[in-house]
Amino acid sequence: MGREFVDFFDHWADSYDQAVTGKDLEYQEVFLNYEHILNEVADLVNGNVVEFGTGTGNLTQRLLEKGCSVVGVEPSAAMRKIASNKMPHLTLLDGDFLNFQLIGPIDAFVSSYAFHHLEDSEKANAITKYSALLSTGGKVVFADTVFGSEDEKQTFIKEAKNKHFLSLAQDLETEYYTTIPILESMFQSNGFSVRFKQLNRFVWLMEAEKL
Repeated sequence: MGREFVDFFDHWADSYDQAVTGKDLEYQEVFLNYEHILNEVADLVNGNVVEFGTGTGNLTQRLLEKGCSVVGVEPSAAMRKIASNKMPHLTLLDGDFLNFQLIGPIDAFVSSYAFHHLEDSEKANAITKYSALLSTGGKVVFADTVFGSEDEKQTFIKEAKNKHFLSLAQDLETEYYTTIPILESMFQSNGFSVRFKQLNRFVWLMEAEKL
């Protein structure tokens, strides 16, 4: 359910904001156009928004700036502490993609760089849950590392190893990165229309709207 990675993020919290600015060579391509990626997600939603994997609050700040009412859901206590220091008035809860407290009606669920913490079966369960909670026109907007196919994923892993980016290679092998066809099927079978837009070599924008 993604909780197996909480200790890692507790340790990464203090240096996360440096990593996303390209200071970590192995992850430069993963976080390429980071600010643009966050803006792309924020631009697609309005109203009452639940953000999963709030992290240090970088996407949250953009959502608040455009007038959204945001409830942040983050399992890492260290990440929650940093986000709370940045935004003292933010409603920030301990939870995850599948286990979260619902506060009022929801217009959209958003996330950046986090949905891959769920196994595919858990992703499917989460999407089913969001479909039940959203009204017609409600959205799920996620930006995450996704691959066109399993073969493409293996090519990226091999490339990382050839560059001696061993942390990145282990990440790609250990976490639950999935493919566009699998996600497309999950959303469509739960009553969503969905489109995908590539934002860098690793990251795709998923915009799913409840029909």
